[in-house]
Amino acid sequence: MAVYQNYLRDRTSKLGILVLLTVAIQIFYTIVVRPGAEEWQAKQQEIAKVTPGYKGERSLYQIIAGEEQEATIIIATWAMVLSAIRFAELRSQRKLLSADLMNLPPGIVIVPEDCREYLRRLEQLPTKERDYVVPRVLGSALKRFGATRQVQDASTTVHNVCESEAARLDAELAILRFGVWATPALGFVGTVRGIGLALAGAELAMKGDTSAVTGGLGISFNSTLVALTLSIVLVYTLHEIQLAQERLVLDIEHYTDEKLISRLHNHS
Repeated sequence: MAVYQNYLRDRTSKLGILVLLTVAIQIFYTIVVRPGAEEWQAKQQEIAKVTPGYKGERSLYQIIAGEEQEATIIIATWAMVLSAIRFAELRSQRKLLSADLMNLPPGIVIVPEDCREYLRRLEQLPTKERDYVVPRVLGSALKRFGATRQVQDASTTVHNVCESEAARLDAELAILRFGVWATPALGFVGTVRGIGLALAGAELAMKGDTSAVTGGLGISFNSTLVALTLSIVLVYTLHEIQLAQERLVLDIEHYTDEKLISRLHNHS
């Protein structure tokens, strides 16, 4: 039940962030982006009227003003916020590697009878830190050693738990992966819509009015540009998170072997 509640809390918080970002970016578009794009376009039209052969310039506001671009930016910003939260969590977990959680004096060994005492020390950690990977691995090793009195069993448990924790950390990236996937997908929606508008205006273009075709192609190219640019950033960020997680788990396994497994002694 507690696991399910944590899952609901995690999903609710992440969806809440998405809602807040949607509102904030919508306000920004209403106040800044779309008025800026309209003002820039009006200026370009005025210049074109008095300057024969003038080729209009493009502004950032015009490139991102479309509905698909707005949706893409919302999803991409959401994914970046989730990435920042994950990086902060990994940094907090890595800090525990420099902390002496076991509080073992130099030269002291751990016998099976001492496992319960050291488990109590781990249970005294703050609630958030108890759910981190380091205490979970240490606790699993101590429980196994206390039950079997075999150092090899504890070492095998450390390896197995680290593998399962690596899988768990990777699974928690599912919603972030959705954001990375949705970013280019929304851009391609704009691409298809723009091409559709351009094709719909083909008949007018044959009569000399190319505004519908150029407008549709503008939507297509702008949405593709925004989506692919943001997608490159997000894919790189996702790979960095995966690398940081893998390094964290490997360092935790090494830390446990050095700080705990090497101290275990079974009297035999």
